[in-house]
Amino acid sequence: MPYFGLGLHVLVALCFAVHAVRSGQDRYWLMILFMFPLLGSVVYAFAIWLPEQRHSRHGRALVGNVRRMLDPGRELREAQDAFDTSATTDNRLRLADALLGAGRAGDALPLYRAALGGVHRDDPQIQVKLAHALLEAGEPAQARQLLDELIAKRPDFRSPEGHLAYARAVAAQGDRAKAKEEFEALVGYSSGFEAHARYAECLIGWGELGRARELCEQVQAKARRLPAYARKMHKPDLDKLKELDKRAQAM
Repeated sequence: MPYFGLGLHVLVALCFAVHAVRSGQDRYWLMILFMFPLLGSVVYAFAIWLPEQRHSRHGRALVGNVRRMLDPGRELREAQDAFDTSATTDNRLRLADALLGAGRAGDALPLYRAALGGVHRDDPQIQVKLAHALLEAGEPAQARQLLDELIAKRPDFRSPEGHLAYARAVAAQGDRAKAKEEFEALVGYSSGFEAHARYAECLIGWGELGRARELCEQVQAKARRLPAYARKMHKPDLDKLKELDKRAQAM
């Protein structure tokens, strides 16, 4: 799309040129960017900008997103290779996480269960991961039982991920009052928006459209006050909430 007579790729090259000057890069990068704006920008991004961004939390997330977009199966391949080379608990968990991320929760379950052995037998973080995998595998009752046992044994343990998994498991079992209690607590302190999207979806399913619209509007108002990088980081959940808002208004 042209802007003021310039192609978007030229504007990207100009932004990278400014970055090159401010960060003290060799001046030949300017020549590359201006002579070959499209190809030069791609090379500069991978050679200079992305490696530099890895030193920040948001940059690491961006680099990870770019890698997943370009090669979505890379993490699973590398995790499998690492596990085949050395079947340590860390490598087993990495492979389980990669399988879960690839939508293969059933394959991740035995790995998570195997990781809960020895000194890691009562590890609460692994139990939360297992509960998440059980949910995704369509076993909410087992997920809730596991988390109920964890709560009884470790009442001092705090995990937003575990709390969300618990709320989802309770909702999937049809315990609406308990699910609302858990979700209302979650959206009150959650730093992200996945809990809001999950709750709004449940509210629509329960026919509570007013509360669903209210929740979606609150999140969208909050999102408008966020910096651009934060909105990008939460884009999937924000897009989901916009979709849910439209669905609730149409019902």
